[in-house]
Amino acid sequence: MWQTVGHEWAVALLARALATGHLAQAYLLTGAPNVGKTHLALGLAAALNCTGDQPPCGACWSCQHTAQSAHPDVMVVTPDGARIKIDQVRSLQRDLSLSPYRGRWRACIITDFHLATTEAANALLKTLEEPPAHAMLILTATDASLLLPTIVSRCQALALRAVPIDQIERTLVERWQVREDRAQLLARLSAGRVGWAIRAAQDPAILADREQHLETLLGLLRQGRAARIAAAERLAKLEELPDVIRLWQAWWRDVLLVRNGCEDLVANVDGLDALRQWAARGDTRDAALALREAEAALNRLEQNVNPRLAVEVMLLGWGIAAAA
Repeated sequence: MWQTVGHEWAVALLARALATGHLAQAYLLTGAPNVGKTHLALGLAAALNCTGDQPPCGACWSCQHTAQSAHPDVMVVTPDGARIKIDQVRSLQRDLSLSPYRGRWRACIITDFHLATTEAANALLKTLEEPPAHAMLILTATDASLLLPTIVSRCQALALRAVPIDQIERTLVERWQVREDRAQLLARLSAGRVGWAIRAAQDPAILADREQHLETLLGLLRQGRAARIAAAERLAKLEELPDVIRLWQAWWRDVLLVRNGCEDLVANVDGLDALRQWAARGDTRDAALALREAEAALNRLEQNVNPRLAVEVMLLGWGIAAAA
């Protein structure tokens, strides 16, 4: 049974392809970080070699070993540092050329393929053009536009959307035994990213880090240009920098919602007092500009722009003055 939370349409499509034997040899799953792309990819990889009546059954040898990252025919490639590198692609090409050890298929999941170097992307393109009959490639990326069009055209693309908040809340309570009040908060904070909500439920440090990053944001808003430039250099060294910017982006979105009388849609419900204070300062254009600058910074990071420069441009672009 598929354990994916949300994305019912994608699960139904893949299940139908499995049942009819009309599988593509390459899939591209796109969507926001932690929205469930890798989880769905692992479900498909398990289903390919599942020996149960309704794949993925979750109980057979293949399903269990896939879940434990121990199946010899399932490979998962993740960025080496900040990039997917050509040596990684060459290694998986050698593995895919081999016949399956235990199952019918050899499956390779490559996560965050938008971080692939140009050389790695071009090398993978050759495999996509002439894939081995027994092999399936499953790529994940935040956005198809960040990949070579020739790669996208050779994959069946599934664009995963945010999971409904009430569905995430229900899953946290029923499957992960999270208290209802905590589940409600985490679901709202997740912005539809079920993977984030589950990790935050298991690791209290995630919410603690979030609080610290929001304090950093509020401190920066009270500082001038020189202090923001200095902060950019420090922030650029953070491994979790994209997540920090997404958090700030969600905060600016909430400022706009509060300013326009839509508090019931706010994600950062535990910070309403601060949101109201900042919504009362400046005007809607300030918050909208800050929101756009955060989005631009994320795009620059995905395009491998120098992190310090990306953060510096974002911070200096915020129009709310330190004295506000």
